Amino acid sequence: MVQADDFGFGTQIRKSPYFDATVRWGAKGFSVYNHMYIPRDFGNPEQNFWNLVNEAILCDVAVERQVEITGPDAQKFVQVLTPRDLSKMAVGQCKYVLITNADGGILNDPILLRLAENHYWISLADSDILLWAQGVAINSGLDVQIGEPDVSPLQLQGPKSGEIMRALFGDDIMDLKYYWLRELELDGIPLIVSRTGWSSELGYELYLQDGSRGDELWEKIMAAGEPFGLKPGHTSSIRRIEGGMLSYHADADINTNPFELGLGRLVNLDIEADFIGKAALRRIKEAGVSRRQVGLVIDSAPLKGPNTKFWAISRNGETIGKVTSAVYSPRLKQNIALAMVSVKHAELGNTVQVAMPHGVVQATVVEVPFFDPKKALAAA
Repeated sequence: MVQADDFGFGTQIRKSPYFDATVRWGAKGFSVYNHMYIPRDFGNPEQNFWNLVNEAILCDVAVERQVEITGPDAQKFVQVLTPRDLSKMAVGQCKYVLITNADGGILNDPILLRLAENHYWISLADSDILLWAQGVAINSGLDVQIGEPDVSPLQLQGPKSGEIMRALFGDDIMDLKYYWLRELELDGIPLIVSRTGWSSELGYELYLQDGSRGDELWEKIMAAGEPFGLKPGHTSSIRRIEGGMLSYHADADINTNPFELGLGRLVNLDIEADFIGKAALRRIKEAGVSRRQVGLVIDSAPLKGPNTKFWAISRNGETIGKVTSAVYSPRLKQNIALAMVSVKHAELGNTVQVAMPHGVVQATVVEVPFFDPKKALAAA
């Protein structure tokens, strides 16, 4: 058997505190995200999906690096970074936010956690926001400290995750609301626990605050979850596309603005704060967008896995956009996709053509999310 320390790209790609545990529990393949290894393969991705939606999975997502912002002006500074109004964000609350540049382009779509009055974590998707935040701070005139703490999240996701958390932490954990957090210990292991996750299912994230105890934490959770069918797993492309959840660099990037993604609710242009991108986002909103994200159902044989390239979309011989994320859903028994298309062709029910590797096929524009549109499962 190949040992965990027998492979890798060198020390410039970091290993998480759970790396050895994931290899021991069957991780067969890794990708790189935020300059770290992330497990992407525990065998059959369809079985991983069913494990997630029927029982629960434990995922190493230490790649969700935290940008920690503290200091007397932490609240003001965080509001500079995002167009979402944070004035009513309470201590102990989490919010999904966008970080935009001066042109209104999206640099990241993280979860923001407020741990104390002047203490925030930005839990990142895949881009270097630590560097961005430190650069913004230099000439901001605000009194803040910005760094990356010793924090490594795990995701415990799926309908049985609540019962597993009860087994770990007792009945009180069942009172934790969707998008709220709590400071806890598990046998002396320091944690922040939130009711969040990248699955559209009931789920929790456990933010380990002592990397030396990663192996121990992983084993404790797996042991507690065994009676409930817990399996080691990886974030499910199938489930996140069903739920219409974005993958940064695929469905959004620096050249994508919030209005194209239907995320205008995360842009509050009326607030007093002069957040980065405010003027550009106001211009974009007033002018309207020329393209928009839609869902597609693709009429072809079941895809063997997610797309690894952007597939061109055409209509009446004209190229109108691209497929950004596509996968076969065994539950819906359809090939489903997120796509960015010209607004004039984005009407529900439109038939379009998708240039897939094996040839051109038909697809239909549909609503997103594809499953559980009100996120009743995650918020239950």
